[in-house]
Amino acid sequence: MSRRLCVGVVVGAHGLRGELRVKSFTGRPIDVAAYGPVEDEGGALRFRLKVVGEAKGGVVLARAEGVADRDAAEALTGTRLWVPRAALPAGGDDDDFYVEDLIGLAVEDENGEGIGKIASIGDFGAGDVVEVRMDAGGSGLYAFTRANFPVVDPGGGRVVLRPPHEVAAEPEKEGTGSGE
Repeated sequence: MSRRLCVGVVVGAHGLRGELRVKSFTGRPIDVAAYGPVEDEGGALRFRLKVVGEAKGGVVLARAEGVADRDAAEALTGTRLWVPRAALPAGGDDDDFYVEDLIGLAVEDENGEGIGKIASIGDFGAGDVVEVRMDAGGSGLYAFTRANFPVVDPGGGRVVLRPPHEVAAEPEKEGTGSGE
């Protein structure tokens, strides 16, 4: 299957005529319907969306082909909506890219030495976290910040990692902690 991006998720039904409440993951929530037909995770279900309204929090109200009543709309709750990566526009500048485009990129230090590859990127509530699978074995997790990743170059197939310095434990002072 070709690379796809998740543009939204059905969060519930709206009304009695089969309208969907869709949480959009696009820059402008109404664009969830702008990239052609959407598919479910497995690609078995495919339909076009038509945005008919907006709600709070990046949620849009949409009609979907073949969904004619509330029961059919409710049955789609939790369905993630995917489009082919090629359907989305290319990034416009150095800070404009899709997270999907970073998976698998080479990770280098500031001297250009290879460290590993980006294995995944997740958002656990406090911002994006990058998992780097290290060439030497194991993996590391790093906040996706400009300080940690000063260079993000999807076109060049690499990112530069400047890991935060570890906090060294203070050495024990003589005469403390032993009761003497």
